[in-house]
Amino acid sequence: MRNIAMKVSYDGTAYHGFQTQPELVTVQDELEQAILFLTGEKVKLTSSGRTDAGVHAKGQVINLQTEARIPVDRWCHAMNSRLPDDIVVWHAEEVPAEFHARRSAKRKTYRYTIRCGRFMDPFKRRFEFHHPGKLDVESMRMGLLHLIGEHDFTSYCSTRTASVSHVRTIYDAYIECEPVDQELQSYAMHIFVTGNGFLYNMVRIIVGTLMEVGEGKRSSNAIGEILAARNRSKAGPTAMAHGLMLWEVFYDKEAKKY
Repeated sequence: MRNIAMKVSYDGTAYHGFQTQPELVTVQDELEQAILFLTGEKVKLTSSGRTDAGVHAKGQVINLQTEARIPVDRWCHAMNSRLPDDIVVWHAEEVPAEFHARRSAKRKTYRYTIRCGRFMDPFKRRFEFHHPGKLDVESMRMGLLHLIGEHDFTSYCSTRTASVSHVRTIYDAYIECEPVDQELQSYAMHIFVTGNGFLYNMVRIIVGTLMEVGEGKRSSNAIGEILAARNRSKAGPTAMAHGLMLWEVFYDKEAKKY
């Protein structure tokens, strides 16, 4: 039995999340169907983590157990020929039997994109949340600093979170801004958050609260005060799903990229 790991990118717009759900179209369903066509095997693949409906991925990682003898350098082409155009497998390798896409992951990075300014970019509208008003980027950057470290993130997760512990570690959190598009009179702001794990809606609630900081409705210090309160009602709204992307997953003891 071989253990094959793959990196997958997908536009999550048309899917009800990554994980299989009864009578709903998901990314996992499409991948497993492609594997069935290729190998004749009904596999249950493992992913580095779920993404919700409408959320995208640049570097999702999956692994599967297979008896197929397809050469590793043929997996990507073979999978992509049987997948819809909004899902692409772009890296594959044979990994040790103990590799598990979720349990072996050491840290993950998510990116949330906000287009700030007068007009949205029609070509990126499925991947950017459009905020027509001004946002104070420096205050948002200062607010993010309060999240770095090990904390209880109860305030920044959905009340439907199933995890027993809400303690997570954020290793890095920062904002990058692209130059202003003079024609659209707007620019893209990318919020990156890297941690050892994330709770249900955690990044989207952080972003929704940060936008209130950027709008001047809250101070940058409020991000830390909300964190300490351990109360979801103290935080801001959950940002829209389409601006969120699973950016990268890191493995092994040094948390290198897979």
